[in-house]
Amino acid sequence: MSHPTPAPADETPLTAEEYAAVHTAVATGAGRRNDGRPWTLNALFEAWQDLVEEVEEGYGWCAPELDNHLWCRTALARVWRLLPPRVRALRRPQLDELDARFRTATIPWPDQDEEPHRWWTWRIPRILEVEAGEQLWEGWPMGWGTMPFPRPAEVRVVE
Repeated sequence: MSHPTPAPADETPLTAEEYAAVHTAVATGAGRRNDGRPWTLNALFEAWQDLVEEVEEGYGWCAPELDNHLWCRTALARVWRLLPPRVRALRRPQLDELDARFRTATIPWPDQDEEPHRWWTWRIPRILEVEAGEQLWEGWPMGWGTMPFPRPAEVRVVE
């Protein structure tokens, strides 16, 4: 399910100083990709959007992989505070929309207060996909049985 990216409210191009500040913020907060290429702010947003879409459609990986995949949102959080204010204002609607979609596609951990920082790490996809005939352990698909609580009724396991 593809969602359009909201158009920025301010169409004024970024200044050279703002571009440089964005580059520095991303380099500082996200570092480099595994292949050595630098991350960009757009690439971080694309990674977060891709993960949100995957979770909305049904997440087919294990719990530790979700932790790994959430790296893009954690990197966005580190980068966010370093961005120029106008860039944050321009990108805020997109971040808010993706965060809202992720919250809708997930549920909070039972009996866990959501931290305002890194709240995304304390959520479980509502739909967990499994391969046909895959064994479940106490209602969880393989790779999710390490959760410290029984599978909540709001989490569906589908083939």
